[in-house]
Amino acid sequence: MNGFRAHQPDVLFDIALTQLPHIGPVKARRLLGLFGSAAEIFNQAPSHLAKVSGLGAEIFSAGMSEALKKAEAEMEFIERNQVEVLVMGNPKYPRRLSLCEDSPTVLYFRGNADLNAPRMVSMVGTRSATAYGKEFCKDFIEGIKLYQPLIVSGLAYGIDACSHRYALQNGLQTLGCVAHGLERVYPGLHLSMALEMIEHGGIITEHMSHTRMMPEYFPMRNRIIAGISDCTVVVETDLKGGSIITAHIANSYSREVFALPGRRNESSSAGCNDLIRKNQAVLITSAEELAEHMGWIKSEEPQQLKLEFPEFEANVKGDILRLLFGESQLSCDEISRTLRLPVSVVSKELLELELSGRIQSMPGNRFKFQRG
Repeated sequence: MNGFRAHQPDVLFDIALTQLPHIGPVKARRLLGLFGSAAEIFNQAPSHLAKVSGLGAEIFSAGMSEALKKAEAEMEFIERNQVEVLVMGNPKYPRRLSLCEDSPTVLYFRGNADLNAPRMVSMVGTRSATAYGKEFCKDFIEGIKLYQPLIVSGLAYGIDACSHRYALQNGLQTLGCVAHGLERVYPGLHLSMALEMIEHGGIITEHMSHTRMMPEYFPMRNRIIAGISDCTVVVETDLKGGSIITAHIANSYSREVFALPGRRNESSSAGCNDLIRKNQAVLITSAEELAEHMGWIKSEEPQQLKLEFPEFEANVKGDILRLLFGESQLSCDEISRTLRLPVSVVSKELLELELSGRIQSMPGNRFKFQRG
């Protein structure tokens, strides 16, 4: 395998890595950490890969050539259909999603959305949406547009479709995460909406173009919905189903989950009520409640501060930077109390700010603004 197709772009090998049998996102991350790049992985002998990684040699010896053939075929589709391939480490790869241990190695994207937009909200719910759920979607998106979030959902019937449609109607970008390849749109009735979304947002998947839907792909899709956003809003759902799975995954990622309460005898609200009862979701009835909980508060900082420190974005990171700019040092708990934000949200943002060099970690779990 040494030197095979060395002239091909590295993305070919990234795609091929996803096609190796029994190598999921977690094992792929492990291999990339060991060898540095997918191209380097395919440059190794199967016996060496097995020895270093601790994985079976048969995984590599039987699958590497076939994986590269599949990747080459996919490259043709990508070039023909102007699909953008987002590989972990690419600046355009969704930063929030990259923080999740099982995030996809490769994403396929059509659209123009900023997948690292300052604010992103996922909305999920039943395919059999009631008038109550549809009305909430409409009112919520009309209310949340003040904060200009990117709205994420799964392009399915019901709440998904309502979320995408009302986002488009209110001039917000919207992203559809799908459980199949990009050579098709499912359901077919949403084709025209999907085409509009590509112009005002996008469609994203981890599956190669020809991939057809399988039941096991929906939970995989749900983890992207949960991981790509700041928070997930569950509008309507029964006690079981994809929306509940998405909520649980979001909780496991330490992302905020919100749920719309409903009548106790309505099956379409049973799941939301249960999430709230178990403290697995915050009860909300309006966009304003979510914005307040997330700390999305409009600020009127002096113009000179904007000019001197353009990195002070109008988002949680900007709020934290503004706060630390005026103080010597603050702890995570102090920042959480001051900004009225959950500790889980603050700790995630602090880690990212520290990694980017914009703040400095001090003894006692305290932080200070990094000047210069």
